[in-house]
Amino acid sequence: MLAQQLFNALSLGGVYALFALGFTLVFGVLGVINLSHGSVFMLGAYAALQAATRLHWPLPAALAFAFAFSGAVGWLIDALVLRPLRARNAPHLAPMIATIGVGIALNSLVQGLFGAQNQRFPVALLPQQTLHVAGLDVTALELGIVLLAFVLMTVLLLALQRTQLGRALRAIAESPRAALLLGIDVEGLFRLTSFVAAGLGGVAGVLIGLYSNALFPLMGQPMLHKGIAVIILGGMGDIRGAMLAGLFLGFAEVLSVAYIGSTMRDAVGFGLLFLVLLLRPRGLFGSLQERKV
Repeated sequence: MLAQQLFNALSLGGVYALFALGFTLVFGVLGVINLSHGSVFMLGAYAALQAATRLHWPLPAALAFAFAFSGAVGWLIDALVLRPLRARNAPHLAPMIATIGVGIALNSLVQGLFGAQNQRFPVALLPQQTLHVAGLDVTALELGIVLLAFVLMTVLLLALQRTQLGRALRAIAESPRAALLLGIDVEGLFRLTSFVAAGLGGVAGVLIGLYSNALFPLMGQPMLHKGIAVIILGGMGDIRGAMLAGLFLGFAEVLSVAYIGSTMRDAVGFGLLFLVLLLRPRGLFGSLQERKV
């Protein structure tokens, strides 16, 4: 049924977009491609799982814990890795290489603590009700994933566009030096950006873990590849583009599985991304301009 496939694509694309939002937020504000973001995504899923199984917290509380825990990890990565590199005016490749190392270390740590086998959220934790919405049979869990992903994206977009904090972040994205001269706490907002971006990535990890019913230490690696593709397609550093490109990739994957086959999912999705970039190399909304200093 086409309508059911479109709903599945909407839910998957919403999670992709949520993951890419954190990715593109860090790039837009800090000017860094954080290649440990996939590992932070995985940590969020495991944090929620531990909160649910060991502390017996309900799913909303586990989601909040995942956001806080992942955000704290993102804050630490900024404080211990990215900030020293900024202070030394390190070349642009240095943060990428450093965050690759951080990501590998986090993956190894989780694998050592929990093993490499798949883990799942307890069945009792997940809502099992089936709802009839606009002629579709969807579970309460699937509907919750869609709503949460889109609520978080909307809140972030409105905060960036209509608040004083959002204006300060946009000023930093244009020129950190000029923002500092205007009295903006640049380093403080760098840390806040790292916290929020990592928190969004952690929540996306929980949603993917719920959607696929599988958690494992390397689950962030394929998501990292998709996140890079999404932010390039959407336009480097552009929030609107990340949202639309994430949805685009979700629709491409789900429809290819439904009508071509699961083995061609990534080939179709990334092939379409490649064709779009051939026609519009700057992405949907981005200009790919050099960042001002």
